[in-house]
Amino acid sequence: MTAFKWLAIALGAYLALVVAFEGVVGFLGKRDAESGEPPAAPFIVLTTREGGVAHDTVIAGVELDGRLYVSANHWPRAWYRRARANPEVEVTRDGERKPFRVVPVDGGERERIAARYPLPFAIRVLAGFPPRAYLRLDPR
Repeated sequence: MTAFKWLAIALGAYLALVVAFEGVVGFLGKRDAESGEPPAAPFIVLTTREGGVAHDTVIAGVELDGRLYVSANHWPRAWYRRARANPEVEVTRDGERKPFRVVPVDGGERERIAARYPLPFAIRVLAGFPPRAYLRLDPR
């Protein structure tokens, strides 16, 4: 077998691993966010809108200094684009759905959240090495 074929097989296997990881995180995270039970990870369901259609995305929500943040550190990232385009979102957390407004994070606030919640290398590998961006979710 040529090196090209081995590379193609390895790349295909890696992409399948990334897709499987995202599927498992999505399934387990949604279950935890909607159950109201204390989760193993702080999952939320973020509801964004585009063209009047609601889209639910399971993502980890973390708190720092009493504020809720989400990080675009997984693929796919359509939810991030929708949240930036229409910052009025809803969050299901601990079994409750509430309205929030998305605020992009940069500068010192970004550095504090990145330092507090570093992304382990193994998770970066499983998530497909996406660039990391943060959003703050302010209650409406």
